[in-house]
Amino acid sequence: MSVRFDLPADLSASAPPEARGLSRDEVRLLVASPPGVHHTVFSAVGAHLRPGDVLVVNTSGTLPAAVDARRAGRPIVVHFATALDDGSWIVELRAPGGPLLDGRPGERLSLAGEASLTLVAPAVPGAARLWRAAVSVPVPSLLAAVGRPIRYGYVPRTWPLSDYQTVFAREPGSAEMPSAARPFTPELVTRLVTDGVLIAPLLLHTGVSSPEAAEPPQAERFRVPPTTAALVEWARARGGRVIAVGTTAARALESAAPDGAVRAAEGWTELVLGPDRPARVVDGIVTGLHAPEASHLLLLEAVAGASVVQQAYEAAVAERYLWHEFGDVSLLLRRSEE
Repeated sequence: MSVRFDLPADLSASAPPEARGLSRDEVRLLVASPPGVHHTVFSAVGAHLRPGDVLVVNTSGTLPAAVDARRAGRPIVVHFATALDDGSWIVELRAPGGPLLDGRPGERLSLAGEASLTLVAPAVPGAARLWRAAVSVPVPSLLAAVGRPIRYGYVPRTWPLSDYQTVFAREPGSAEMPSAARPFTPELVTRLVTDGVLIAPLLLHTGVSSPEAAEPPQAERFRVPPTTAALVEWARARGGRVIAVGTTAARALESAAPDGAVRAAEGWTELVLGPDRPARVVDGIVTGLHAPEASHLLLLEAVAGASVVQQAYEAAVAERYLWHEFGDVSLLLRRSEE
């Protein structure tokens, strides 16, 4: 990984901006492109977009994917990451200090709501964090009854599920919020569309990233509709830039363009964007700020280039931007906005 920076602990956003007296679109926005860095607020993002640019947005909704459990009589938390085609789920076992890595095939856990979970096998052979598991009840009903949003140690209290939904959320399925879109409001989207910025929806259900584990992304379910593929190709042919709103949107769109042309696609993607697979379609990305060593940084480099990402993160630390899902946002462009 090319990008290096030190993240002070006090730059983690511990609550939604609304709890700090801000509206969603009043978080700070750092715009970085080859000419340099600009600081503004997210409500002014339209000043850095042009008529004919396409914002590609993820319509996945966030699940209340954290459920209390008991393991050998001790309380833990299970994070439900991904629903598999056979009805089983990928899960992560968590204690307050981080993921539990000593799971065993056949191990049975009691879940809140009088349900149970049985570990079947590691989700990735040879790895210990994520497990394929069988659950005794339908998981969507379980989550609706006893689940809550996943949160990590830098967020000290629970917030309602509505605080983890974006304005574009339509189809529940993400274990963690596709948080790059959180600063968008209906009013801001209306202004952007009125100014000629295009909006193209797609779907990618996110798994659990686990901030302690600098791992590549797991396979995730995605869908790029025919209308989105056509709109993106139409805009590209006319010089419009393709701006992914979040790493999830970038991964899904690039998964639908293996040869550089976007086509309708759906299924599972194992695509990992990075030095060996740079972005072929996405010209820029709206994204939150990611922790050092996070695999997301490689994706950002694949879109905007290592030098743009490095200068953005150095500026974000120097100007004390806030990190993580409730924090500030960046717009990284590999082509100048001029």
